[in-house]
Amino acid sequence: QVQLVESGGGLVQAGGSLGLSCAASGRTSSSYAMGWFRQAPGKEREFVAAIIWNNGITKYADSVKGRFTISRDNARNTLYLQMSSLKSEDTAVYYCASRRWGTADLMGATYDFWGQGTQVTVSS
Repeated sequence: QVQLVESGGGLVQAGGSLGLSCAASGRTSSSYAMGWFRQAPGKEREFVAAIIWNNGITKYADSVKGRFTISRDNARNTLYLQMSSLKSEDTAVYYCASRRWGTADLMGATYDFWGQGTQVTVSS
C-alpha cells in the first residue's frame, strides 16, 4: 500500500505561480509512476502530468504544457508540481496518484493509489 498526502494548494491571482507537493509513504518502492490529476466542480477528473519514478520521463496534458513542471525527490519520496502562468481554468482540486505497474501510456493508464486532494483557486 502507498499513502499519498498533497499540500501546497491555495488562492492565487491569474498569471501567478504555485507549487504543490505530494508526500508518499508505505510501500513506495511499488510505485512505477506518479501523477497529478485535477477535478473542477461538475467536471470529470482529468490528467495533468505524470512522471516515471525511476528514470524521470514525464508526460503533460496539452492544456498545461509549458506552464507546469512535474518533478520528484527520490530521497524524500516526494512528488512536486510547479505551476506558473495560472489561469482561471486551472481552478480545481488537485490529486496526487501512484501507479504500480509499468505502462507506455502515462495519461490513459489506471492509477492505483490516490491522495485526498488539495484545492487550487485562481482568481481573475
